[in-house]
Formats: sequence, structure tokens, C-alpha cells
Amino acid sequence: MTSDILVIGATGKTGKRVVERLEARGICPRHGTRRSPIPFDWEATETWAASLNGIQSAYVAYSPDLAVPSAHAVIADFVKAAEAAGLRRVVLLSERNEERAQACEKLVMDSTLEWTILRPSWFMQNFNEGGFLESVMSGEVTAPDSGAPEPWVDLDDVADVAVAALLEDGHASEVYEITGSELLTWSEAVGLISKVTTREVVYRTITPQEFESILIAAGFPDEDAVFVATLVAEILDGKNAMTSDGLQRALGREPRTFAQFAKAAHADGSWV
Repeated sequence: MTSDILVIGATGKTGKRVVERLEARGICPRHGTRRSPIPFDWEATETWAASLNGIQSAYVAYSPDLAVPSAHAVIADFVKAAEAAGLRRVVLLSERNEERAQACEKLVMDSTLEWTILRPSWFMQNFNEGGFLESVMSGEVTAPDSGAPEPWVDLDDVADVAVAALLEDGHASEVYEITGSELLTWSEAVGLISKVTTREVVYRTITPQEFESILIAAGFPDEDAVFVATLVAEILDGKNAMTSDGLQRALGREPRTFAQFAKAAHADGSWV
């Protein structure tokens, strides 16, 4: 059944999970990507009106990141386009304790839209789907962390909250900080992966400058590498070293643990 739901970033880490859950319910959302039949491109505002046409609810994952300085102007324009198109409900993927992201949130909050904000912690899936997969496979994971623990979150939990906010009443004007229920340092998290896979994987803290060099060697343009390294170091500076109850408030259940994630990922062949 074709629906009036738009998923912007439908092929991304969270977006694809939102799509899968909707389709499992017999709901076929409109995909908001550059290559969709009705394309959506953040850099091409002329694509927005057609993509939003006939849509009542939207899951919005901004790319590259709400912390990018240019994001504020883009989100401001998007909110205007959404209001003009008659969009009723928006679920925005944001970040914890990031001022630029929260400035973007305020644009949504101050609009006529019915909104829900998701602020997840660091994704567990960064180790098997994201930029740290190659590091796990090499046997050494490095990041510019502060040594503080993280309340790692499973992307499946984030997607479950997003779908609930899209389909159910009762989530309007809610800011859900979605985290795991346990705090683990990077070394402890990597240690769990090593234990599950029975392969030696170690963790080493590096400086933002070293991380920047790794990104450049991986093909990042210099300017992008500086931004990403700085942002990651800011995220991992310890300000997020606490759990939150967003998942419990939204869904009434406990989040998945890192050990559960690692066992499932290993069973799926992520680290073979």
C-alpha cells in the first residue's frame, strides 16, 4: 500500500531501517533519495516540492550532518517548503549535546509542523556498517576519545522509535534522547567484539590530528577530514557520558545491550 509517508535518507543507516519496518507493516513509504523515482536532494531545492507533494509525515535525516555550519540555512528552507506543501508531522534525526544541531531543531520546533526530535548516542553499528568496520577487521580500532564511557545505542532501537513517532499519536513535541542502558568505554566495547569474534581486536586512543590524517589517507578531502575529526573529538569529549530514557519513554521497553548487538552482528557475518 502506497502511503503518505516520506523517508528522507531512505538508504542511510537509520532510514533504511525505518523503511524496512514500515514495509513490514504493509506500508510503502516514498523514498527521499537522489536516485528515487521522485528524487529528493538536499543540494537541489527544486526537488523538494515534488518529493513533499501529498505527504503527511516525514522522517528527516539530514546529510551530511546537522552539525555542518551550512545545515541551519538548509533546514530553514526545508521547513518553509514542508509547511507550504502541507506536511503535518516530522520526525527529525538529530544529535546529543551539539549546539549547531540543536539550532536546527529549533527551526522545526518553531514551525507549524507537529514534530518529534530524536537524539541518539553513538551508534553500535559504526563497528559493523560504518567507518570503523575496516579497523575492526584490521585488528586495531582507533578514535580521538577522551577516555569517558559512551551509552552506545543500537540503530534498530532508534528506528523503532522513529516508526512509532511517524505512525502513532502521543509523540508530538517530544525530544527523545535515545541511548543504551549501559556505559562502556571504547576499549570495553572493542573488547566485547574481540570476545564474540574470538579474534584479537584492540583499541588505541589517538589525537584528533592523527584521526584527521587517517581520514585523509582514506580519501577524505582535507577540509572534510578536519571537520569530521574535530566533530568526532567533540562528540567523544565526555559530555555524553550518561544514559537517557528516551527509548523507555517512547516504547516502554529497555534498549538492546552492546553484547546483544555484537553477538547478532557476528552471527550475521559482519566480521568474517
